[in-house]
Amino acid sequence: MAKTPDGKNTSGRGQRDLKVKVKSARGRKLSSTRWLQRQLNDPYVKRAQTEGYRGRAAFKILELDEKFRFLVPGARVVDLGCAPGGWCQVAVPRVNALGEKKGKAIGTVLGVDLQEVAPIAGAEIHQLDFLEDGADEKVKEWLGGKADVVMSDMAAASSGHKQTDHLRIIALCEAAAYLAFDVLEVGGTFVAKVLAGGAEGSLQHLLKQRFDKVANVKPPASRSDSSEKFVVASGFRG
Repeated sequence: MAKTPDGKNTSGRGQRDLKVKVKSARGRKLSSTRWLQRQLNDPYVKRAQTEGYRGRAAFKILELDEKFRFLVPGARVVDLGCAPGGWCQVAVPRVNALGEKKGKAIGTVLGVDLQEVAPIAGAEIHQLDFLEDGADEKVKEWLGGKADVVMSDMAAASSGHKQTDHLRIIALCEAAAYLAFDVLEVGGTFVAKVLAGGAEGSLQHLLKQRFDKVANVKPPASRSDSSEKFVVASGFRG
C-alpha cells in the first residue's frame, strides 16, 4: 500500500492519486515544464510547505539524522552554504539551540553562506566565503570553540555537463572537508552532499584517514533520478 513520507496511507476505497499536470507555455522549455510539474507533484515539496521548512532538502538532513544521530542536544553545528536555511531549521530544535528542552544541554547552530540568508530563530547566520583565508578561525570565533558537526548541502552551479558538474561538487566537498578538519572536535561528524560519478574515490580516501567510520547514503528524500548521495563521516580522529 502506498504511503506518504510521514507514513500515512494514500490509497484505499474512495481515494485516488491526484497529480497536477502543467501545460507547456510559449517560451518555456520542455525541461522547465517537466521540472515544474515534478515540483508541484513532489510530496516532500508539499510537506515542506505544510511544516514551514524553506525547502524539501530539510527532509534529507532529517532522514540522515534519524539514521546516524549526530544532531543531539548540546551539539555545536556549522552549516556550510546554508541558504535557504532548511538544514539550520532542522538543526535548531534537535540540538536545543533555543533551550526549549528543559534539563537538556543547549546547542549552537551557525550557518554561513556567500549570500545573505533571512534570519532563523535559534541560528546565527553569517555571510562568509568559507574558502577565504582565515575562514576557519572566524567560524571558531563565532562558535566560541570547535564544532561537533560540520554539514554541507552545497552544490556548484550546474554547467550542463555531467562530468564537469561531478568534478566541481567533489572539489567543493573536499574543500568543506578540509575546513571541517580545522574546526571539528575529536569525535565530531562531517556530513556532505556528493554526486556519484567516479571521482569521489579521493574524497573517500581522505575521509577514511581522518574518521573512524565513513558511510555513503541516499536518503529517501533524495530524488531517485538524481545522482546525489551523502557522505556521513563520524568519529573524527583530530
